[in-house]
Amino acid sequence: MNRGKVFCASLFVCITLFFSVLDIYAAEQYKQVSRNTISRIVDGKHDSAVKQFENYLKKHPGDLESLYGLAVAYAQKKDIGKAMAYARQAIDAGLPFGRFLAGPRSLLKPLTDSTEFQEFSKKHAVELLHGPMLGCVTGSSAKFWVRTANEVPVQIIVSASKAMRPVIKSTIVKTDASKDFTAVLSVYGLRQNTQYDYYLLVDGEMVSRQPYGSRWSFHTFPASGTKTKFQIGFGGGAGYTPQHERMWKTIAAHKPLAFLLLGDNVYIDNPTRTAVQQYCYYRRQSRPEFRRFTASTAVYAIWDDHDFTTNDKWGGPEIDKPEWKIPVWRTFRNNWNNPYYAGGENQPGCWFDFTIGNVDFFMLDGRYYRMKPKSKNPSMLGDVQKKWLFKKLKSSTATFKVLASPVPWAFGAKPGSLDPWQGYKQEREEIFSFLEANKIDGVILLSADRHRSDIWKIERPNRYALYEFESSKLTNIHTHKLMPGALFGYNKKCSFGLLSFDTTIPDPQVTYRIISIDNEVIYTFSLKSSQLTHKKAK
Repeated sequence: MNRGKVFCASLFVCITLFFSVLDIYAAEQYKQVSRNTISRIVDGKHDSAVKQFENYLKKHPGDLESLYGLAVAYAQKKDIGKAMAYARQAIDAGLPFGRFLAGPRSLLKPLTDSTEFQEFSKKHAVELLHGPMLGCVTGSSAKFWVRTANEVPVQIIVSASKAMRPVIKSTIVKTDASKDFTAVLSVYGLRQNTQYDYYLLVDGEMVSRQPYGSRWSFHTFPASGTKTKFQIGFGGGAGYTPQHERMWKTIAAHKPLAFLLLGDNVYIDNPTRTAVQQYCYYRRQSRPEFRRFTASTAVYAIWDDHDFTTNDKWGGPEIDKPEWKIPVWRTFRNNWNNPYYAGGENQPGCWFDFTIGNVDFFMLDGRYYRMKPKSKNPSMLGDVQKKWLFKKLKSSTATFKVLASPVPWAFGAKPGSLDPWQGYKQEREEIFSFLEANKIDGVILLSADRHRSDIWKIERPNRYALYEFESSKLTNIHTHKLMPGALFGYNKKCSFGLLSFDTTIPDPQVTYRIISIDNEVIYTFSLKSSQLTHKKAK
């Protein structure tokens, strides 16, 4: 009897400690707290959501996402008085008013349709909600993504002169409710390798009084195929963490021509709940630091598990099964500004390529068509994407070819896991053997997923070694331990990768710098073109 009491007491202590650890983990993983509670609202568990947000506010008074979440919860409960009270409190505490216009609109509709809110909104005239986000830059063109509160005409005005004379104008485009009130504006006839200023017209009026500016600048790319010097940034692991959102300012200080987001960009983990997906995008897109950064730096984005499905999961080889795949893809497409999205509606996905000077970038989708790793000869890319990749690689004449994967290529990056390429060894070998059989030189591997920044060397028998640069702790709190097989690893602070290319010198070079959120250069590593050629492979 006594032993039974002792056992029960011990079990109770263990369970208590277990849930205490879970509570601590949830508190540390801020990106999950409000996201998971918004998910409860979507499922109709309004009272449970209210309780969770209220409890979090007791521990963290003034938390903006909790105040916003309470407004959403009470809107769904049709208690407009309380919803308005929390909306006012959130805005007074610093939440952008546009958050209530962006939505998710399906959740906030009872509030935003109310007479009280509409009267209140007259004091906060906001039409531009998100953007402009720069993307698809070339030596002669650029595209700009925006989201507005209503379906309104938008236009970009660009000039190489600070005086904004003469100007180049985009076509006037109306934002589209069917695309979540977004539009992409294109400007052509630009000069290569040139600095431009621009501003945005929304419904015929110049955007002004924005906390991140009302006039922005960007730099066009050097012409394709030309020898040049430039730098880009890359990384993943960008869970929403208010105290780490300053990372976007740190990156912007280096003025990269482009930034590659390699997955786990906002952490959704809700493939069947569109409103939760939208919520995760909106809270990031509303941050002044992110808006200022993306207004002047060309952004290219692929996804990984947490933005497509759930942890370490896959989509499977079929286009429309599971049934959530196409809706998730459309939501992703509505929130980024990529050159293209795989094969479009007929062949959804997020792979694409682009060029800067004589460097080609191949952005890979490792989730949409991924097969179960324990199936026979599993594929991560799927046949269509793989054929696309091989065709692009074979036709590339670029000095460097950058293969950007959402997960690590090196087998030692996540020991024992089948989620990275070590779960798809045969397909990885097929890719590497293709490079060798076709004598494709200058290949550099990029990856994300692990919450740290690494350098890996993958030896190849009788061929040049492949080098992998990995970085995936842009804003995350959670950290992954260092691995002994890496040439170098860093995980003490949030960090990103900065790649500097110089193809103007006799032996072209790429330099990888690991830079912390506090703008410290942690490590520098350079590769020469001569190290990445089959001609000298022994």
